[in-house]
Amino acid sequence: MTGNRQPDDDDRAAFREAMQGSDIRPVHHDRADTGRRPQRSELRHRREAAASSGSSVTATFSRTSDGRVDAVRPSETLMFALSDLPQRTLAQLKRGAIAWQAGLDLHGYDLEQARGELEAFLHEARVNRARCVLIVHGKAWSGAARYPVIKSHVNAWLRELPEVLAFCSAQDRDGGTGAVYVLLRRTREDYATP
Repeated sequence: MTGNRQPDDDDRAAFREAMQGSDIRPVHHDRADTGRRPQRSELRHRREAAASSGSSVTATFSRTSDGRVDAVRPSETLMFALSDLPQRTLAQLKRGAIAWQAGLDLHGYDLEQARGELEAFLHEARVNRARCVLIVHGKAWSGAARYPVIKSHVNAWLRELPEVLAFCSAQDRDGGTGAVYVLLRRTREDYATP
């Protein structure tokens, strides 16, 4: 449909008939489903596991620890890729054609909580050999900042991580410009075992 044209009675009847007996259900929200939100005790356990794993994830974020990042607009499309990433792979990521195996929703977290959750989540994704993940950062600004704080920081943090090959704003069905698909580097162990 284009513009403000409303469907006529024949169109509505044809639509209702097509929907009867099918497994199609109406969508009642516009947020990506990243799964069950973890309990605080589970999050604490993840952070402790990430800290004791021997690889210091927090050290990789040190450049942004002072909080100075480039502000991005709420509707701005985010995009980053290493120069040697094949264009075909990047195009698939942008289309949402690479299935994401895990998701993280950062709504409701302050900046430090979001950083901790992101660190723990990416560590867990690597341990579980996830190839692509979804991070929902939102688009709203908070406090005195006149830009989306979490979105801007996620944009900066992900660019610094050596395990991130690429990321881009998600398709509308997965959160649009309020989320990013993140393509992770595979490790040698990923190739060695089926």
